[in-house]
Amino acid sequence: MKDPIEFMQQNLAWLPRGIMSALEKFLRKLPPVQRIIEAEYAKIMPELEAGAKPYQNMLERNAELPDSGVARTRILNEMRKLKKLEEQRWQKGFVSGAVYHGDKAHVDFLNQVYALNSQVNPLHSDLWPSATRYEAEIVSMTAHMLGAGWTDDPEQQIVGTVTSGGTESILLAMKTYRDRARAERGVRYPNIVVPITAHAAFDKASQYFNIKKITVPIDGDFRADVKRMRRAINDNTVCVVGSAVSFPHGVIDPIAELSEYARERNIGFHTDACLGGFILPWAQQLGYPVAPFDFRLPGVTSMSCDTHKFGYASKGTSVVMYRGENLRHYQYYTITDWPGGMYFSPTFAGSRPGALSAACWAAMMSIGAKGYRDATARILKTAADIKKGIQAIPELEILGDPLWVIAFRGRADSNIDIYRVMEFMTHRDWNLNGLHRPSCVHLCVTLRHTQSGVAKRFLKDLNAAIKYVRDNPQESGGMAPVYGMAATLPMRSVVGDLLKRYLDVLYRV
Repeated sequence: MKDPIEFMQQNLAWLPRGIMSALEKFLRKLPPVQRIIEAEYAKIMPELEAGAKPYQNMLERNAELPDSGVARTRILNEMRKLKKLEEQRWQKGFVSGAVYHGDKAHVDFLNQVYALNSQVNPLHSDLWPSATRYEAEIVSMTAHMLGAGWTDDPEQQIVGTVTSGGTESILLAMKTYRDRARAERGVRYPNIVVPITAHAAFDKASQYFNIKKITVPIDGDFRADVKRMRRAINDNTVCVVGSAVSFPHGVIDPIAELSEYARERNIGFHTDACLGGFILPWAQQLGYPVAPFDFRLPGVTSMSCDTHKFGYASKGTSVVMYRGENLRHYQYYTITDWPGGMYFSPTFAGSRPGALSAACWAAMMSIGAKGYRDATARILKTAADIKKGIQAIPELEILGDPLWVIAFRGRADSNIDIYRVMEFMTHRDWNLNGLHRPSCVHLCVTLRHTQSGVAKRFLKDLNAAIKYVRDNPQESGGMAPVYGMAATLPMRSVVGDLLKRYLDVLYRV
């Protein structure tokens, strides 16, 4: 057996994950396997490093503090130079997601708001009560957009906190359910039940908080499989999860069925609406088919929704919401016997940038319901045009029935490597999201793509990519081999190690 990695890739991918993991640990200790893995790393890492450090020969490196402070004008000039280099692709609409608004007037307005509040720290609510006002209203406005009604019952009120992003919102919610189950049900070995398409932050929560993650396959429509999800729930389940929409394929899980079953079992249900929360309510008003997903469903006990995506706030804000103050209390941190005094904070962070909360509030207030509805209409119209264009390409197929997060792959009979298509698009300045299991690519349509000519340019370049890959079947480079390895290699830790080495590169001066 010349190549044990290739042998595993071709013959052992069907093994259960636990057995595969044990076999992988054994094989990786063998010197021949180690040499093969290092050889693969040696082929891939230089190209990854070159892509991660494009300014190596342009900028002075600063591994230590300068003896004397650098002139502010010089620092600002360097930053302006980098800004000009980096903003070209997203300004032109060549990026999937990432920058969701990007209009200069809007960005300038948020920057002014940030500057006015640059010293604000919500940890010191006595010094900056304005920050708590902004955050309370952000939570309330978001909750009412997502089905919260007015009620005097504190256990039916939709409450929440502002966080630093979707990952923190999800981590906080899972920590909350773990702690509630421990306190109220005596659960010592908690688990969460999630579809395989649930965001990676749920896996991070599992690792950070020692919560077992039970991952369930999706159905033929790329949605959570209700029957399998129900079978996976047990007495140690503290939360069931569904997405609206899922990051990979942009579809809404069957939230109504799943949340009602969770309610019957007295288990929490979390709707992850980080990506869809500021689109779906307005899409529904515009007449698009949107399955129930929010607090109008009595079984939904928490939600996450990113204000810094389609809420058009500055990067670094999200909202996590709960049904009832009692549930939210399990998120809070307090200590009463610390010599430094009574300390308490609502989220993971202590000190937080209040300027981001102020900018988020300002974005929501300045845009208003009509602004969000109009933006959604433009995005969904552009997405429909792009979907129609992809469907006209014989070699490609769209996964599921998405509204604006459009995942596509090569048809089984086309023999098209979708990662090489993505790589070609990269050379045409496009920045798309590579996905796997199954292998595909997606474009998350934003306001940047609604600019005149962007959708046509995307479809033109995509057709060119298909022709190039079809005519040059052996050529490969860039991230394509990495995605290919991740999609087909049973030895997951090999790819994980590669990603850790890539992170090392990012932090290397």
